[in-house]
Amino acid sequence: MLDIENGVTIKVPLRIDRDGAVRVGRTRVSLLSVLTAFLSGDTPEQIVQSFPTLDLSDVYAVIGYYLANRDQVDAWLKAEEEEGERIRREAEADFDQTGIRERLLKRKAERHGSE
Repeated sequence: MLDIENGVTIKVPLRIDRDGAVRVGRTRVSLLSVLTAFLSGDTPEQIVQSFPTLDLSDVYAVIGYYLANRDQVDAWLKAEEEEGERIRREAEADFDQTGIRERLLKRKAERHGSE
């Protein structure tokens, strides 16, 4: 029997790895991956099918945490998205892709011409 009067605490199976990524349970699956799948319409069972290392109970606990703390987690998701976009822009600026196909084809032709 469940003793609700004394309160029930469910531990949310989240951890932050050494790189700062939030992981679910003892897996390498990120919270971002689970929430992206959930927000795209996947059920917890479908999420576990996509990420077989996850425990179904962990997925339910994480989704429950998200639903109970939606504003806070949505703010975190937005910050993660903005950071990812910033990193993408920096990478694109550092690696100019203008004319890359032409440069590669020219390099290939030069190599084959010298053989």
